[in-house]
Amino acid sequence: MSKLPVIELFGPTIQGEGSVIGLKTMFVRLYGCDYKCSWCDSAFTWDGSNKPNIKLLTSTDLIKQLNLSGLEGCTYVTISGGNPALYKEPIHDLVTALHNISKKVIVETQGSIWQEWFNEIDILTISPKPPSSKMITNWESLQYIFDNLNHSNVSLKVVIFDELDYEYAKKVHKIYPLVPLFLQVGNSEVTSNEDVSRQLLKKLEWLFDLVISDSDMQTARVLPQLHTLIWNNERGR
Repeated sequence: MSKLPVIELFGPTIQGEGSVIGLKTMFVRLYGCDYKCSWCDSAFTWDGSNKPNIKLLTSTDLIKQLNLSGLEGCTYVTISGGNPALYKEPIHDLVTALHNISKKVIVETQGSIWQEWFNEIDILTISPKPPSSKMITNWESLQYIFDNLNHSNVSLKVVIFDELDYEYAKKVHKIYPLVPLFLQVGNSEVTSNEDVSRQLLKKLEWLFDLVISDSDMQTARVLPQLHTLIWNNERGR
């Protein structure tokens, strides 16, 4: 059976982002990403610093570990990264195994790679990266994903740090006006051990004001990074 490189497995916790904000979930965080975002809050999944902690686990192994951590009390399992879309068969195996025990699966990916198993995910978030990330969006890849999705439980999420990011989000919204769009305030203090809630709330007010005064963003939803407001940058929460 194929294996996944797992760097973190934790929960139950509360989802802090996008359309699933506030949901109770277990987390499976995978190693590896095809992007290197400048402000990534989980760079340990791709920068090599935590490579010794990777565990190669089959779907059977993963479910055993999730059960030990509290899976019985959760409907949802979030597969995160890094970029989960780097992996084909092992995620298909895991999603099938979770569905077989009546669990639902949440995945977030940046929209750079298509996988057939996207159509098996219960809640899919596509999060293309804005200019502040220093990454370049492959619009063809993003369009290919939307062309091949056969379910509607998908949303877009753009992290906003500045006005260039906001203009990028408006472009995404214009291209995909019927896909729910979530704007999330970016955390510029990802390495801080201090309370970051004050600066996040100040940035959130700034984003509120932008959207309130913008007639082009009538259906966009503005969110904080909820778990960061509560637990700051603490890992495994």
